[in-house]
Amino acid sequence: MTITDTSTRRWWALGLVSLAQFLIILDTSIIGIALPQIRSALDFSESSLQWVFNAYVIAFGGLLLLGGRLSDLFGARRLFVAGFAVLSAASLLAGLAWSEGALVAGRGLQGLGAALIAPAAMTLVFRLFTTPAELGRAMGIWGAAAPAGGTAGVFLGGVITQWISWRWTFLINVPIALLVLAATPAFLPSVQGRRGRVDVTGALSVTAALSLAVYAIVTANDRGWGAVGTILLLAVAGALLAVFVATQSRSRDPLVPLRIFRTPNLSAANAVMLLLGAAWIPMWFYLNLYLQQVLGFDAFESGAALLPMTIAIMVLMVGVTGKLVGRLGFKRPLVAGLLALALGMALLGRLPVGGSFAADVLAASLVAALGMSLSYIPTLIASLSAVNAEDTGLASGIVNTSYQIGSALGLAAMTAIALASTDGTTPADLNVGFHAAFIGAATLAVAAAGLAVVAIRSPRPATDGAAHAAAQQAA
Repeated sequence: MTITDTSTRRWWALGLVSLAQFLIILDTSIIGIALPQIRSALDFSESSLQWVFNAYVIAFGGLLLLGGRLSDLFGARRLFVAGFAVLSAASLLAGLAWSEGALVAGRGLQGLGAALIAPAAMTLVFRLFTTPAELGRAMGIWGAAAPAGGTAGVFLGGVITQWISWRWTFLINVPIALLVLAATPAFLPSVQGRRGRVDVTGALSVTAALSLAVYAIVTANDRGWGAVGTILLLAVAGALLAVFVATQSRSRDPLVPLRIFRTPNLSAANAVMLLLGAAWIPMWFYLNLYLQQVLGFDAFESGAALLPMTIAIMVLMVGVTGKLVGRLGFKRPLVAGLLALALGMALLGRLPVGGSFAADVLAASLVAALGMSLSYIPTLIASLSAVNAEDTGLASGIVNTSYQIGSALGLAAMTAIALASTDGTTPADLNVGFHAAFIGAATLAVAAAGLAVVAIRSPRPATDGAAHAAAQQAA
């Protein structure tokens, strides 16, 4: 199948790349309920157990830029296949893990696979759907796969852990990955790469910088934000990033050509995406804690309570966001979405100790869902709207990195705020900290809206950006 094929196979291809997005997010949430059993089975200490989660996040966030550039150099489909091959092997290792080290290694390799898959998948969406009437709808379907994966992970994690084994929270990836690999030749187009070489120095320096930065962020609350170790790690990460920028400016074939940041809206949209991740992930995390630790829901009930929000996001992204972007452009829905997200979080910041899901949580969570639905896809489109076709993979890697770094930074910061606001362990004490985290996340959403108003430009109608041209007529 060629990239210009207009048959319905393109929609099957969209199903495959959406499944990839679903699986990547699923892998971040499916292990939560299984952690106590993992600790008992493999003799994890309380402090080391966090690395079952952190190993994935650090590898994923640290390697996304490399994955994006490799997608441009070697072709998006090749990287998509390579990523799923790595993910399936890593999931098998994690599922069969015999020790703490083996499981952490498996999770890190899962993150590597995800870092290869994510930018390649986004590139394939933009290459497959270039006709004006289809890109908005396709982006909505692809974007909706992320919240679906997050909620499905909570459900599946509980079901698998309770009735099968914690090992299948990892092994479930293997048959799915093999199915995707078998279907790829029939449905995904072969996207040609471009001539060039891998900038090894740049790849090593930026990967190390991003990985150290994420590591410092996710461990800062345990180590202390003012601790020597945290400051040293962030300083080393900053130094490596400076080395990376210096080498990119002199390299004949850089990993990240610095010219790409002169692309209209790319830098501003990535800053907005970082703030969006920093606001959204803490909100989701602390809403789950409120349901369980204040209202007394069990894990399965908490997952069920998040379903209306997830379904709303999926329906709105698929059925509404693309049409609005087509009629209004991406800036106005983006700003409105961020303000709605802030309002929803502010309402969550008033949740009472003796509250109920129907009376207190549902409406606020649906307002937040509306905000996320209106802001996420327009931010993606804004970031890629004027990028040259040969740089789509890199730009996809950059925007994914922004979201991951923002998520890690936001969760760590809101956790610090919540802990500083809590004096005890009763539901009332904990709720004070949850309120502070929700209000902090709302503040970030307002800041993102202000940045979007000031820094994101609405393209002229004659723009050559394929994404914008499609989005303008997506209705």
